[in-house]
Amino acid sequence: MSASDEVYSQGHAESVVRSQHWRRVDNSAAYLVERLQPGQTVLDVGCGPGTITVDLAGRVAPGRVVGVDPGEPVLAQARKTATTERVDNVEFRRGDVHELDFDDDTFDVVHAHQVLLHLTDPVGGLREMLRVARPDGVIAIRDTDYAGAFWWPADDRLERWREVYRSVARANGTEPDAGRRLLAWARAAGAVEVTPNASIWCHATPEERAWWGDMWADRMLGSRITEQAVAGGHATYEELATISAAWSEWARHPDGWFAIPHGEVLCRAPG
Repeated sequence: MSASDEVYSQGHAESVVRSQHWRRVDNSAAYLVERLQPGQTVLDVGCGPGTITVDLAGRVAPGRVVGVDPGEPVLAQARKTATTERVDNVEFRRGDVHELDFDDDTFDVVHAHQVLLHLTDPVGGLREMLRVARPDGVIAIRDTDYAGAFWWPADDRLERWREVYRSVARANGTEPDAGRRLLAWARAAGAVEVTPNASIWCHATPEERAWWGDMWADRMLGSRITEQAVAGGHATYEELATISAAWSEWARHPDGWFAIPHGEVLCRAPG
């Protein structure tokens, strides 16, 4: 997630941002809750449309929260989220995780959700997050592990979805199976008091299936993944259409069930 946004495989198509709007602290950062206290300063790296950021702001008020993201259009959505939810202790700025525009030892909490898997240098990005965290603060990282995803009913087209997604990500020099690597990356970045964990998203109710399946059906045909998969020779457009149809069918199957694991790390900057 560099300032140029070149390595962000998914881009900011409507179908991508649609999935990000669902994210809140309870479903995407529950492992951090016990470390949050009123009055803390928080940096949310790769904040996207700001739903997690605004939730964090409510939990640490009157503390200050800053969300950074390289995409100005999505930052506009984040500001709208804050206005709609009447949260005024948060601000959003354009920023690059590799060159955060903050002094050393600035924040009590530095949070990043689904960021390291989009970086060509995840250890460098994490090292920069450590730099801006106070030595007695906490860095919280959570990332998906696509190789660990599983679903029902079985469908070879969805197996192909995972192959194409992982192939596109790796062609960009990024790691789609980041979740299992977070402990190693934190240690390589010089973090101390590293606490690893894992959690899972599960989509199995009719409403969740419709939301998740239709989102991926749209994403396979109308996002940056589409462009990169075809241009890079990872799949033809016709194949992507077949994968899209598989997601639509899964979304309406009464037995449809999908789960995807996430690695999590809480750590501290050396001091």
